Amino acid sequence: MYALIYDEHRLDKPEKRVISIHDSREAAEVALEKRKEELGRKVWECHTRIVWTEKRIKTGNVVGPGEYDTWRPGEDIPEGELHADSD
Repeated sequence: MYALIYDEHRLDKPEKRVISIHDSREAAEVALEKRKEELGRKVWECHTRIVWTEKRIKTGNVVGPGEYDTWRPGEDIPEGELHADSD
């Protein structure tokens, strides 16, 4: 399943709170867009990201390292996501 997690990218806090759960990446992207609009911020200012997890979770649960990944195994990864942002 896909989830939106709250992620401030703080190494001292590897556990992430689950904001919402979705059956598809498309549904998660719609939820992320809605959150962005509700907060009146850009995506990177929302501290929210879409992840894939096989763990049984509910909204409000916490997921830790190794319990989620950015992409579902076998999922097509867009070309722009394959390489790090660098010069």
